[in-house]
Amino acid sequence: MVSKPDMSTRRILTFPAIRHCEAVSTATLLDSLLLLASNIFEYKSKPLFTNYRNAQQSLRLVGVLSIFFEEIRENRSDFSDSSVLSFSELHFILQKLRFLLEDFTCDGARLWTLMKCEFVASLFRVLIRAIATALDVLPLRSIEVSLEARESVQLVMKQARELQFEVDPADRLVSNDVISILSQFGDGIVPDSSDLRRVLNQLGIKSWSECNREIKLLESEMGFEYLSEEKRDLGLLSSLIGLMSYCRVVLFEFIDTLPNQQPNDSSSEVIRHLNTDDFRCPISLELMTDPVTVQTGHTYDRSSILKWFKAGNPTCPKTGERLKSTDLVPNLALKQLISQYCCENGIPVAEKSRKKRNIVRTVVAGSVAAEEAMKMLSDFLVNRLENGTGEEREKASFEIRILTKASIFNRSCLAESGAIPRLLNLLPSTNPLAQENALAGLLNLSKHSKSKTIIVENGGVELILGVLKEGLRMEARQHAAGTLFYLASVEEYRVLIGEIPGAIQALMDLIRNGSDRCKKNALVAIFGLLMYSDNHWRVLSAGLVPLLVNLLTSLESEELIVDSLAVLATIAEKQDGTMAILRAKTLPVVVEILNSTTSRAGKDYCVSLLLALCLNGEGDVVPVLVKNPSLMAPLYALLTKGTSRSSKKASLLIRLLHEFHERSSSNLMSPAFPRERFVHVW
Repeated sequence: MVSKPDMSTRRILTFPAIRHCEAVSTATLLDSLLLLASNIFEYKSKPLFTNYRNAQQSLRLVGVLSIFFEEIRENRSDFSDSSVLSFSELHFILQKLRFLLEDFTCDGARLWTLMKCEFVASLFRVLIRAIATALDVLPLRSIEVSLEARESVQLVMKQARELQFEVDPADRLVSNDVISILSQFGDGIVPDSSDLRRVLNQLGIKSWSECNREIKLLESEMGFEYLSEEKRDLGLLSSLIGLMSYCRVVLFEFIDTLPNQQPNDSSSEVIRHLNTDDFRCPISLELMTDPVTVQTGHTYDRSSILKWFKAGNPTCPKTGERLKSTDLVPNLALKQLISQYCCENGIPVAEKSRKKRNIVRTVVAGSVAAEEAMKMLSDFLVNRLENGTGEEREKASFEIRILTKASIFNRSCLAESGAIPRLLNLLPSTNPLAQENALAGLLNLSKHSKSKTIIVENGGVELILGVLKEGLRMEARQHAAGTLFYLASVEEYRVLIGEIPGAIQALMDLIRNGSDRCKKNALVAIFGLLMYSDNHWRVLSAGLVPLLVNLLTSLESEELIVDSLAVLATIAEKQDGTMAILRAKTLPVVVEILNSTTSRAGKDYCVSLLLALCLNGEGDVVPVLVKNPSLMAPLYALLTKGTSRSSKKASLLIRLLHEFHERSSSNLMSPAFPRERFVHVW
């Protein structure tokens, strides 16, 4: 009855308390109350950096109540309806109090709860007053407890009404200091380091990692804020992120993390290990914009499941189970993961407000203070790259790596400050970490349109290829391939990269010997290069097709299989590419994948590849496919369950196979099929 929901599924300073079930016995309710009170009292030993007096007063009152709960539980007497009502209300209130204490003692929430100190104080006041109200209906005289326990409860009721729960003067002073510092940022004034340290010391933030945790929580709050309708705190959250980012970079020289351990966003790690098909609604098969969970535990997009219900279907579409309730529970954790997945992969989201949110979050700083703080920070980091010691340059490149991952605005500031040429200077470094961090930063910067030109004009392509071939770490080579992919989005640079001797071969070496992430980045880089026609013969002569076919038969990662199919489908669009693919005996492999894969993208690329082989294969492919009985079932399934693109291609492929079969049966088969009659449906 008192289990804690995962912090990642709710916003801080929100209290999803639930009322106990009516079927629960009074004894169980009292046990749960006592456990709740015990859990709350444990916060007495935790460090409290804000609202200290209010928290201590609340803990003292709950401690008295716990003694009372213990005594009445031992007596096990019968309780009146009003007593049970009182216990139920107390259980509900104490849940909220526990959430409040959990949040403002949460590691990483110190700055935010400081800036919300007025609100937190009012929450303590409201909850403790509510305890007094709940105790009002408790018939103390009819409950078998000692006189001392009865008097203790009456004292709790009296103090709960009289205690003021005001903001601590020390909290108000520090929050005013923060506002003053933010005002200095807004005016373009570099704040004094002693002022910054005073604020951090008051909050107990004494290390790089503690500062970084504050930033992560603020960014999480920013995500929740964009999901809200009012969006009152966007400016403040942006400013605080700018402040803490500045403090993390300028005040802490030492990064207290393990070697090779990067402070990754936990949601990015979750996405990496999820099947992204889970982000699609089982009804519409499209990416969900508002995922909600029904009674059976299955998740659907809100608009799709509502249409299902309106059509007179009171069941779960996946299980067929009849639903006792059609209530929908928002799946906020999944919503955040889908949002981040779309943002990181450049996928547009249908919901208009979400599109606006992504643009605002990445292009605009969010506040004047955040904007100026980032500009100051960019100048500081570029100066460190230019004039710092080896250790200072290494840390600066690491900070740039983190900042450029966060937003387009950060990338713009760092590019304009001259970070790119300095990062390129680190690529020949003999320091593995410096090289890796510099290239990771360049990878993030290459996503920014203006940065691509700066990289190329400063000789970046050759330097990046040097790391691709002989990088000190596999991670650096992985980032090099990713950077080439973004550079290849510009037609001029596709030509440039393709003409450099050994560039394509280096990408193929990474596909052969690299990690899964290396393979993926190399595959997408080659996919980008293939958009320039002359690069087709280069990849064919380098022997890419047999390598990819071998990958299809040996890989376990469905994501890499899809990427390999995408490259092969592009190669098959040209006659010489089709011939190379057929020589590699690819047909049975592709048909097997079409039958077995659960990935929609994988099925799409399989059909695209098979259709291109049929159209360019000079009549050699269709007779082979007609003899494969396992092919038709997945093709017909795509007619109804596939995307509009794959449905059209599946339809055309089915027509080709049927026409061949009919002509073959009537001995009217022509030696080849005219391609022109089919091209218009692509």
